[in-house]
Amino acid sequence: MGCLRGLTLKNVFYLSSRCNSNRASIAKTNRKVYSRLYPTVIVNPDGSSYKIKYRDPRKILYLPFDVNKLTLEAKKARLAKYQVKRKQDIKDDLDDNFDAKKYQQFWKSRAQ
Repeated sequence: MGCLRGLTLKNVFYLSSRCNSNRASIAKTNRKVYSRLYPTVIVNPDGSSYKIKYRDPRKILYLPFDVNKLTLEAKKARLAKYQVKRKQDIKDDLDDNFDAKKYQQFWKSRAQ
């Protein structure tokens, strides 16, 4: 009964508007941290993952990877993934062994 403690005629109007749950729809609630948290998956650098509740609506968060702990070969392989790949020239080797007489039966008209 904390709302009824200092009840006078002056603050009866304020009492009715402050003690119910509808006051948030009338005015902005002044909160530093909002209670809405979103389910999010955290992925560790080693590939393991777990679920948390995060303040922003994100599906997945990747933790940063420490490149300094890798070997020289692993660093080169990781860098090669991000390099621009050159397009390879594709040589078309078409065989010209098409026999038109084999499909000649389909060309004849049926209205004869």
